[in-house]
Amino acid sequence: MWLALALLSALLLGIYDICKKISLDRNAVIPVLFLNTLFSSLIFLPFIILSCAAPDLLRDSLLYIPHSSLKTHGYIFLKSIIVLSSWISSYFAIKYLPLTIIGPIKATQPVITLIGALLIFGERLNVYQWIGVILSVISFYLLALSGRKEGINFKRDKWIFFLVFSIVMGALSGLYDKFLIRRFDVMTVQVWYNCYQCAIMAIVLLRIWYPVRRKTAAFNWRWSILGISVFLTAADFVYFYALSYPDSMISIISMLRRSSVIVTFIAGALIFREKNLKRKALDLLLMLISMFFLYLGSR
Repeated sequence: MWLALALLSALLLGIYDICKKISLDRNAVIPVLFLNTLFSSLIFLPFIILSCAAPDLLRDSLLYIPHSSLKTHGYIFLKSIIVLSSWISSYFAIKYLPLTIIGPIKATQPVITLIGALLIFGERLNVYQWIGVILSVISFYLLALSGRKEGINFKRDKWIFFLVFSIVMGALSGLYDKFLIRRFDVMTVQVWYNCYQCAIMAIVLLRIWYPVRRKTAAFNWRWSILGISVFLTAADFVYFYALSYPDSMISIISMLRRSSVIVTFIAGALIFREKNLKRKALDLLLMLISMFFLYLGSR
């Protein structure tokens, strides 16, 4: 069951990435990200109120948010910082890089997660998994060659570094999720980390972006901004629910969620009319083959 949930989460993540690309095109990044966290928090607000004011209505459902200790909130606040660090760098990268470059690079995240699972949770790499890791590294190199044709130098382009940083922080977040879900309620983690992110982004918006708003890219409202929150919230809910299964493996779930790259690649070709698709498609195919070997090695 958790495998099917991971695939559903991947589909929702793909749509979420498309909404981000549409929202960030010639638009200010910080307000878009703030609104993303705000709408996500507002989605959960009714469940927070009901769980406090009328707990019996939700107590036996997946939507109930139990009372948590200050220590628990401290752990969740740390997750908010990790995720927000990944999101800020990812949003800037998505604004300036083609989706057909971003998707395959982000697909390397399971490799970092797998290595982390190896070191932290005691998961071990077998022959299939090593093949998957090696193929993903080769794919990343070939993608760098493809990027040069579009004037993207992987060694010097700062947006590539932003993207890589977001991937590393995303992998760290995935490993931390496994730690959290083993100890705390799923809804508690998802709801409060969204709320804390919103609070942090409100400070960033008011103290950093707002005073210099006239000197930077202007903000324009687009309905796709709301789509970011809706599809991300749905994807995260399914993801956390998948992690709640005792036999779930974070390395496999992280790998399957990266299959969202297929959705974003198709969107890059059909919606955004991006270039060098044949070359990038071969790179993507190699990345998907590497993911398949990771799957074979983790069955």
